[in-house]
Amino acid sequence: MVSTFYIPLSLPMWLLPDIADAIAHGLGTEAARLDEEHAVYGLDALDELSLHPHLAAALTGGGYGAHREQRYPADRFRRVESEGERCDFVLTPDRRPLAAPGAAPTLFDPPDAVELEDAFWMEVKVVSQFTTEGPNANYASQLSSGVRRDVTKLSKDHSILHAGLLIVLWSAGPEIAGHDLNLWHMRCLQRGLPIGVPSVRTLAMTDRLGNAAAAIALHPIHHF
Repeated sequence: MVSTFYIPLSLPMWLLPDIADAIAHGLGTEAARLDEEHAVYGLDALDELSLHPHLAAALTGGGYGAHREQRYPADRFRRVESEGERCDFVLTPDRRPLAAPGAAPTLFDPPDAVELEDAFWMEVKVVSQFTTEGPNANYASQLSSGVRRDVTKLSKDHSILHAGLLIVLWSAGPEIAGHDLNLWHMRCLQRGLPIGVPSVRTLAMTDRLGNAAAAIALHPIHHF
């Protein structure tokens, strides 16, 4: 009898510029489709959770596995699946499945599943300068709120080796987006947050609400 065995696939080093490119291309394609349909609203009218399917489609289109709402490794000891904090996205290369550590192995387990420590864990923050109700009075506070918590979750779980924070910023123009993202990054560094230099992509978009640019900024997160 000839026996067969699985040879593990090599995992590429996570390159944030490539991930940012995939997101920018996917969102840009969807924005163009909405323009062709003469849609009343664009992507900037969506709240954060409503944008997640479009981000997932962009990442999948770029060749990644985009696994949404995955429990953090530190919370996987909880027996109830609904308990524990979750990460917005966990990415795997080549659209491969994500391993389920702790689960009893079966004959049907995918042989190419990616272990949690080899995946890329990504939290998402979406902020709009203008909303369907007009200028966003909470624009500045929304850009800073929740960031410390997301960065802390990613940086303190030492089972996570590859992590990033994605900011999708809708603004009146690329200059405003660049200024505000730079200011935000400096404040994060002043607070001692372990956040690195981002990969940024800027897209022009049809102005429906006051937002004429989309900035995609993917920041690497390091361990405390």
